Amino acid sequence: MLEGMYAAEAEYLAAGGPGSASFAPLAPFFAHDVVLHQAENLPYGGPWRGHDGLERFFLTMSRTWETFEMVEQEFLSHTSPLVVRTQVRARARATGAELQFPIIQTIIVENGRISEVRPFYWDTAAVAQACSAR
Repeated sequence: MLEGMYAAEAEYLAAGGPGSASFAPLAPFFAHDVVLHQAENLPYGGPWRGHDGLERFFLTMSRTWETFEMVEQEFLSHTSPLVVRTQVRARARATGAELQFPIIQTIIVENGRISEVRPFYWDTAAVAQACSAR
């Protein structure tokens, strides 16, 4: 399921992503009342609710990061809650800073759809600093 969701996300981004492409390829993977919880001190921190919230989140992410590549993923659990360890390589738009860092995500699936996502960043302070124009 998650592999399909990540493939749909890649398709969405390749089609122009937030503000350009349709969210439709991603919608079937998420419950209508999905909640994405981001750490508060990130530039895109806080809860993002529903499909509209996810679309706004992706738009905010695209404004924050010039690139955000999930270069390596390991699925540590294959039943809900799913646990995914991802190695990220990213470049911040505001500063041009390049970072490499891991994220662990817990993902709750109910009735075949993702209902909650909680990403845990290794160093939120470094991400916030890289994304802040001085």
